Amino acid sequence: MGDYGAPLFLAWQLSNRCTGRCLHCCEESGPDKAWSDEMSREQSLALARQIVSNGVAYVAFGGGEPMGCPWVWEIFQILTDGKVEIKIETNGLDLDDAACDKLKAYNVACVQISIDGATAAAHERLRPGSGYAPAWSAIDRLAARGLEPELVFIPTRLNVKDAVAVYEQAAKRGVRTFVTGPMMRLGRAAHAWDSLACPDEDWIEAVVSLKAAAAALKGPRLAIYPWGIQHEMAVRAESPQSMVLVVPNGRAKLLNALPFAVADLKTESLASAWPKVGAAWKSKEVQDFVRRAQTETDLLKHANECWDLALAA
Repeated sequence: MGDYGAPLFLAWQLSNRCTGRCLHCCEESGPDKAWSDEMSREQSLALARQIVSNGVAYVAFGGGEPMGCPWVWEIFQILTDGKVEIKIETNGLDLDDAACDKLKAYNVACVQISIDGATAAAHERLRPGSGYAPAWSAIDRLAARGLEPELVFIPTRLNVKDAVAVYEQAAKRGVRTFVTGPMMRLGRAAHAWDSLACPDEDWIEAVVSLKAAAAALKGPRLAIYPWGIQHEMAVRAESPQSMVLVVPNGRAKLLNALPFAVADLKTESLASAWPKVGAAWKSKEVQDFVRRAQTETDLLKHANECWDLALAA
């Protein structure tokens, strides 16, 4: 990351509010979980302009539910005008025909929608407050416009046996990529880990079956994330990506698994925050946290907090 004067990639959580209250949510989002100090419209649009002026290539919007933000389309317009590619991680509930037409006009690079079961009952058990039929309908609308949506499947003890059936459905719906990987031990998922995480042997079996289904059906590209969050933390600590995470209150963080906040983008520029991100990765506090988290798993329950990190001048 030291080769670049700005991040190549920015992950932006516009709000922690979401219609759903998913059991395995990394961010502990929900209908009543908006942060009291989330960025205003003016602050958000100012950051969008800085993203363009700093030459950031790619912005991924998550949350919470990004499409629920009242000024999300204004942000998209600024980024599109600035030739910044956009990715959206959404439950699909707000993607009606008009919204999908706009996304087509903006030529968004990627829209990811989660489907976590072969039936509505399975999906909505894991994702209360979301919707199974609306998610598939959003996928169909995106596919009809040539936007090639991606489907995300998160394996848990409750749904891991559904993986192949969901892939088979995706193969019929114009999905570009079937994205999956180990459930991340963060947020609400970290608190429910003992009851929700699927056994390793079930996940290994699911991976074998998915690869066989992908080969037989020649359906969506199969993208299987290879690591759990602890291994990812260790890899990133040794060789950080050229990226920054912006959480709903405008604080700049290193990774969604790490609670450290190094800058406030309500009051600081993205350009001034970026060197702090690089320095933070090298700091004793971050390196010690990553090392301890390999065995002290309770540390992962702090991921969504914002700990101030004092950096040497």
